[in-house]
This record gives sequence, structure tokens and C-alpha cells, in this order.
Amino acid sequence: MFKSNDIFVRRQFRVLSHFIFLLIFCTGFWISLQYLNVHLERFEQLFQRLSVLLSQRYYPPDIEYIFRSGFIESILETIHMSFLAALVGIGISMPLAWIASFNVSPFPKIGYPLARIFISSSRAIHEMIWAIMFVMIIGYGVLAGVFALILSCIGFAGKLFAEEIESISPEPIEAIEATGSNKIGIFLFGIFPQVKTAWAGIAIYTWDVVFRASTVVGFFGAGGMGWYLRRTADQLQSDRVAAIMLTIIILVMVSEFLSFYARRYFHQN
Repeated sequence: MFKSNDIFVRRQFRVLSHFIFLLIFCTGFWISLQYLNVHLERFEQLFQRLSVLLSQRYYPPDIEYIFRSGFIESILETIHMSFLAALVGIGISMPLAWIASFNVSPFPKIGYPLARIFISSSRAIHEMIWAIMFVMIIGYGVLAGVFALILSCIGFAGKLFAEEIESISPEPIEAIEATGSNKIGIFLFGIFPQVKTAWAGIAIYTWDVVFRASTVVGFFGAGGMGWYLRRTADQLQSDRVAAIMLTIIILVMVSEFLSFYARRYFHQN
């Protein structure tokens, strides 16, 4: 009897907690709409205007434009920019994540907090803002985009790498420490074998994320396809904007396809 009453009370508490959560969510949603002065009746006009925009201004896209030599070169710039930024960023993120892991950090007193601050700071600022900052520092061009994407990569991959290290088993590390191995040996033979499969998947996914970002950082002067996107948008050449956006979508889909099969290959092996 007491057990059935206890189950009934728990069910009632669960229903009440769900109701309170839903009430808080709906109240917060309504307050946000009122604070931002969002009128729901505008959504009806939004979809109507969007359909007119896509059918009259963005269709048909100027496919011929994307086959020009200058734009094809910008595509290659975007691919090289993302590859270089991901390669350097992941290379920096690996030792940085080791230092930023609370359980095995080789410099727990100074290196750990500094590495955590650097990773968090890199992740806190959006890659578009990094692109603007580096364009102001070193000028327009692909190099500004590479630096912006490297920091974005460190913020993304560094956090995930560190979390993988913090979840490893301590027994292999303790066994290697007992042999008198130095810190590099502990990392190479005690830490890295436990995280290499997960790190491979994270690295591939990081490149996928960096490639997506590289397609638009040029909008702020950092080179690649984004520069053409901004120029055509400023000149109100909607058919060319549509062609560029279609190209970006296709390239991102191809990169996602390649990264998916690469991640599956590493997990199977």
C-alpha cells in the first residue's frame, strides 16, 4: 500500500514538474517575443515575400557565372584555406588539449588554466569576428581567413579533444608511469592510444565545420567564395548570388558526404 502511494506521488510530482517547465518555457518565449517586438502576423507575409523573391529575383541562377576562371579559382582558394586551417588548427589542438585536461595535464598549476582560457577564448569569438579582426590587422586576403579559421578550429577541436582525454582509463597511464617514462612517453603510449580513434573522427568533423565556415569568411574580406558572394550581393545581382549559394550548398554536401564515410572508416578500423 505504501509502495503504491509512493509511486503515485512520484508520478504526480513528475507531471507537475513537466507542467512547470512547460509553463516557464512558454512564458519565456512570450516575454522574448514582446521584448523583441516580434509580430506573429508578419509570418504570413514573410513566406509570401520569400516565394516571390526566390521565383522572380533568384531564379533562374546564373550558372554560367560560377564556371568563370576567377570564381573557380576562389573555390580552390576556399578548399586550400579550409584544409590548411584545419591541419594547423588540429595540430595545435592536440598538445593543447593534453595540457588542458585536468586528469593528465603535464602542467596542472599554470599550463592547465592558461590552455583552458585559450581554448575557451577561441571558441567564444565567432570565426566571422576573427576574420574581421585579422583583416584589420594584416589586410584583405586569404591569410586573414586562414588565421581566423585556425582559431575557430582550436576552439572547436581543442574542447572535444580535451573531453576525450578526460574520459580515458587511468590504469595504462599508471602502468607507464611506474616504468619511469617521461611526460612525452606517457602521452604517446598511455594517452594517445586510448583517444586516437575518437580524435580521428573529431578531426574529420572539425574539417567539415571549418570548410563550411571558409565558404563565407570571404564575405568580410578574407578571400575565397565569400568575396564573390559579397560583391554580387552589393551589386544586387541576385541571379549570381543564387548561383554562388547553390555552389556553396553543393560543396558543403560533398564535404559532408566525404567526412561521413571517413569517420565511418576510422570507427570500423
